[in-house]
Amino acid sequence: MDQIIVRGNGPLKGEIPIAGAKNACLTLMPATLLTDQPLTLTNAPRLSDIRTMTALLGSLGAEVASLQDGQVLALSSHALTSHRADYDIVRKMRASILVLGPLLARDGVAEVSLPGGCAIGARPVDLHLRALEAMGAELDLREGYVHAKAPAGGLKGAVFEFPLVSVGATENALMAATLARGTSVLKNVAREPEIVDLARCLRAMGARIEGEGTDTLTVEGVDALHGATHPVVTDRIELGTYMLAPAMCGGEVELLGGRIELLSAFCEKLDEAGISVEETPRGIRVARRNGRVKAVNVTTAPFPGFPTDLQAQFMALMCLAEGTSVLEETIFENRFMHAPELTRMGARIEVHGGHATVRGVERLRGAPVMATDLRASVSLILAGMAAEGATTVSRVYHLDRGYEHVVRKLRAVGAHIERVTEE
Repeated sequence: MDQIIVRGNGPLKGEIPIAGAKNACLTLMPATLLTDQPLTLTNAPRLSDIRTMTALLGSLGAEVASLQDGQVLALSSHALTSHRADYDIVRKMRASILVLGPLLARDGVAEVSLPGGCAIGARPVDLHLRALEAMGAELDLREGYVHAKAPAGGLKGAVFEFPLVSVGATENALMAATLARGTSVLKNVAREPEIVDLARCLRAMGARIEGEGTDTLTVEGVDALHGATHPVVTDRIELGTYMLAPAMCGGEVELLGGRIELLSAFCEKLDEAGISVEETPRGIRVARRNGRVKAVNVTTAPFPGFPTDLQAQFMALMCLAEGTSVLEETIFENRFMHAPELTRMGARIEVHGGHATVRGVERLRGAPVMATDLRASVSLILAGMAAEGATTVSRVYHLDRGYEHVVRKLRAVGAHIERVTEE
């Protein structure tokens, strides 16, 4: 099993290219199931989750070719051979549930295993199912699978208001609505850039969608979608993660392809903490101002609020801040599992339910730590980069799900980091 060893070594300098968004690409790939014509995605990230989705689509009869060193995905679903997404693949990744809506909309039938993914809370799929039921789907949950069937003539347009904002459920419902008969109005939908990116791709495929980026999507169903070529939006979570590297270690780093509008709430918190963030012609430049970082309070929220996927990384920054900060997690339960590992490095953190109180210390010390999930793994790497001595991060297979070439990218700006295979 691989480990990552990090040694604190002072300020960083250079540039880091930001990949296409994992969460966007994992949503765009199932859109191929909506048409029998080719869909080409450019700026695709090279991650294990992408390979898992490729395997899932392949099990349904779709063809996925990886081109240009994996940065271009050529997809085709001209001859589907199955409508069953098996547990052995689906259990590896929560985004697998996103094949449900497209299969149901195109062919009127789907069998999809209940999904797995990171251990950061239950994240039930009931909102996905309720939205599809509103469009006329007949659903039966048995033996760990969702058995779904559309009415004669296919799904029908519906008005549905999500009782809670859900990114995945919004994506599933939006894809299903593109081929439903009539008009669908989806209310209280997610507004994330990944939703906007999906809507733009679907529109390029011939869908009739209005309202992306707002809390209401209006979709006029069409008889069929066609092929398209679409660039995957910049990964705002990778962007925010690498923005924190110079914030913690000092120095100045330019994040190529970044845009402040993708992370406005996050950038506001960095400014409060004493971190300089400015847009450049090529992306975003980040530098720590003079003195220690200042403690700030953070509450996670759906977009455009502070992203839950940057909470663990921001906690690592607050461990070195001057003063006391409170981080409130409102999206997922069990998402403070990185806190005990940070305390092994000298951090002072108290967790009470959905709140974590962090009392900043002047320095962290390297230690053996263990990653508990994807974002926790990279938070420990950031902490190690700012700590005295060496930090060994175990269970880094989580990292491969969301960050491509993390060692190479951090080395390029001066970090002392290596990946080794544990004997």
